[in-house]
Amino acid sequence: LNYNPGANEDDNSCVYEWPELSNIFFSEYAEGSSNNKYLEIYNASNSIVDLSEYSLSRCVNGCDDGLNWDYPDDLTFTVGTILEPGAVYIIAHPSADDIILNNADMTFSYLSNGDDVCALTQIGSGIVLDIIGLVGEDPGSGWDVAGVSNGTKDHTLVRKCSVESGNNDWINSSGMNQDDSEWIVFDQNNWTYLGYHC
Repeated sequence: LNYNPGANEDDNSCVYEWPELSNIFFSEYAEGSSNNKYLEIYNASNSIVDLSEYSLSRCVNGCDDGLNWDYPDDLTFTVGTILEPGAVYIIAHPSADDIILNNADMTFSYLSNGDDVCALTQIGSGIVLDIIGLVGEDPGSGWDVAGVSNGTKDHTLVRKCSVESGNNDWINSSGMNQDDSEWIVFDQNNWTYLGYHC
């Protein structure tokens, strides 16, 4: 996988398989007033996870060509960014409310306005562990979630406790109603569950 045509010696650095995926996923998403935006990543496994093996890949307003990321691996983590089992990692807009920033582990300016796709991806392979939004055409203001029109716009989404792993199928994840959705949709600027999951 890391083939180098200029190599002339086998130094045992060849990679034949991508590392096994960790069980991490988005547990919360907020698109609030002004810049009150954040993403929360949850470690649902029993092992520590080095987030440097993962990234956020995103598209602005769907995706330009409807197929590929506008910004693959747009946000990466430094080596040794450890997420303990059962813990969350919060990425917030740098101009968010102090309540959000006081819980944040890092800041990132390019969080969704409601119609921007964001995925948790594996560095190198590009495998999608979890996604919010649909890669494709611009949805308008946002995507429906749990039967709520434009649920990704001006709302806070919290993953249901029954969800045990990420979902790379947004249609399945967002659902058609409150019962079949993996998310609970809260009003804008509701940060009640920020900082922990279930």
